[in-house]
Amino acid sequence: MGYAKYLQETMQKEYKTNAKELRERLAKWRDEAPIVRIERPTNIARARRLGYKAKQGVFIVRVRVGRGLSKRPKPRGGRKPSKMGRFYAYHKSLQAIAEERAAAKYSNAEVLNSYFVGADGSNKFYEVIMVDRAHPAVLADPVLSKIAAQKGRAQRGLTSAGKRHRGLNKKGRGSFKTRPSVRSRERL
Repeated sequence: MGYAKYLQETMQKEYKTNAKELRERLAKWRDEAPIVRIERPTNIARARRLGYKAKQGVFIVRVRVGRGLSKRPKPRGGRKPSKMGRFYAYHKSLQAIAEERAAAKYSNAEVLNSYFVGADGSNKFYEVIMVDRAHPAVLADPVLSKIAAQKGRAQRGLTSAGKRHRGLNKKGRGSFKTRPSVRSRERL
């Protein structure tokens, strides 16, 4: 068993038992800004599985996203009771929202992928792998250069979190209405 497997088991045990190290890490992250560029991934095994390479032009951003439903302001004056809902579920996952926020802050880079690193009562934390679009080391790598050429990946739902909220992780029988490509073929 390689080091990545041991690291994965250690991280999973931390999450399940709510270890002291994890609680201290989350307390420190809460005090930081919502979007922070970090030196190295917290879970290196997970980052490498998702395409992270320790080279120039590839960097990690930790994003804090508030948990819970979106809240509308309370309406002033009379309203129809059936339209008085104030809490609505997001149509995207919090992970997809975190990727979009990271892409907006670092507009010169593209989102490669992201993964969950922790949660407390009011926040979830994700680490987003970013690729600098114009860096020579990225342009020399054939895989990363293809990613860098796809502008606006997070906004267009081309990352794994984006594909998940678009329903593209289901295949085969019973997923006709969730997959847009299948729907367009049925019309022809």
